[in-house]
Amino acid sequence: MTLQAYQEKAAACWAGCQQKHASLMANPNLSGGQKLAVHYFTVAMVLFMAQLLFGLLAGLQFIFPSFLYEILDFNVNRMVHINAMVVWMLYGFLGSVYWFLEDESGVEIVGLKWGQLAFWVLTGAVTIVVLVYLLIQIGSGTDTSLWLINEGREYIEAPRWADIGIVVVVLTFFYNVAATFAKGKWSGIAGVLTLDLVALAGLYLAGMFYVTNISVDQYWWWWVIHLWVEATWEVLVGCIMAWSLMKLLGVRRKVVQTWLYIEVALMFGSGILGLGHHYFWIGTPEYWFTIGGFFSALEPIPLVAMVVHSIYDAGAHKFKNSNHPALAWIIAHAFGNFLGAGVWGFMHTLPQINLYTHGTQWSASHGHLAFFGAYATINIAFFYLAAQQARGNVWMGGELVNGWRWKTAAVLLNLGVMGMTIALLIAGYEQSFIERAVEGSTWAGYFAAQNHPWFMQAMVWRMVFGLMTAAGGGLLFWDLLEIGKGEQRPAAVIDSEAVNP
Repeated sequence: MTLQAYQEKAAACWAGCQQKHASLMANPNLSGGQKLAVHYFTVAMVLFMAQLLFGLLAGLQFIFPSFLYEILDFNVNRMVHINAMVVWMLYGFLGSVYWFLEDESGVEIVGLKWGQLAFWVLTGAVTIVVLVYLLIQIGSGTDTSLWLINEGREYIEAPRWADIGIVVVVLTFFYNVAATFAKGKWSGIAGVLTLDLVALAGLYLAGMFYVTNISVDQYWWWWVIHLWVEATWEVLVGCIMAWSLMKLLGVRRKVVQTWLYIEVALMFGSGILGLGHHYFWIGTPEYWFTIGGFFSALEPIPLVAMVVHSIYDAGAHKFKNSNHPALAWIIAHAFGNFLGAGVWGFMHTLPQINLYTHGTQWSASHGHLAFFGAYATINIAFFYLAAQQARGNVWMGGELVNGWRWKTAAVLLNLGVMGMTIALLIAGYEQSFIERAVEGSTWAGYFAAQNHPWFMQAMVWRMVFGLMTAAGGGLLFWDLLEIGKGEQRPAAVIDSEAVNP
């Protein structure tokens, strides 16, 4: 196929996506908040595809280091890959809350026009930041570059103007949520969500300054990398999960809200102290060894317990589910969160182990499974919940028309991410053994570990499973655009007592 043919095919695909998006926006079944949520979901899926693309490019450069050298270097691919992941997940969370906000509060969203403006401001800012990342890859670090080009701090490379924009968008989102709940019904979900949004905006401020002392700078940097992502996001996911389980399975409100309260207690108790496993080697006092090693393992427990208890509760009351894709992804979330954030995290948070594993592919192994299991899965589950209502609340259970797509996508994505996780774990084990234990963290040890056959084979397998993940992502995108079309059966009615006990 020629380049022109590829361009024509891509243009046709984009035109089709625009047409489908326009038809959803004209859907009379959707409220104002849900139409805004569709915007967020659309951009989220585009950024998800970008994350997969740049991840594949970075993976190829591990195998062929000269690939795209001085055109699109590894550090840029890695940076866009990680930033796209963070931003698409955030888009998914914001869209999910806008989707259920009117249903949960019982009133129309207050200040919806401000929310719509914030969406376009955020999307424009993300577009500009990514273009700057790609077009200005090399240059001197100055105050001007910090404000306009790249802050240069790992994972939070966005320039300062974009940081300010993110905080403004989150504060606008907070106003929409808090004012809407103040005007309408108040619930346990409303209270937890509102308080969490204060932390979501506040904790990000910790990454908007730096000091010359590297230990102090790293101390506050981790407040964004760990607390903003791992604490406030987990609570936000808990709120989304609670509402989703009530709608999906008819679970009693008191069940999900009880676990939500437990989650808040454990998350902000264990989450803040669990931050200590990042303080082992940056020059902080030794008491962080004990605190960080113990509390890190407690964070995913309440979310997993909520899902398990909810499925049991739904089964005991013989509630039926009419959205199998969403339920499948919620179950994947429970297992993925427990394995990725819990098991894989705890494997190397004890200081006696972390001494050998930090900074190796072991961390990347944990990161891939934790982010996918804890955040990507719940976003995908909610996308299917939203798709069901957008298509007229049709049946999306067994024998769904073209149901092979969502099943195949789920298998490819889960197997692909798990395969990458195992491959990276093998590479990290090899690095920990050769680079750290045998060679003593020397430069010679680093290069010996990088060139070892176990490491190189692991990178190849990571690439194979990465391609599988990308194929699953593409199929997921296609399915979300098409699922429910042609289906005439209505969805099962969920017992209203579950929502208003």
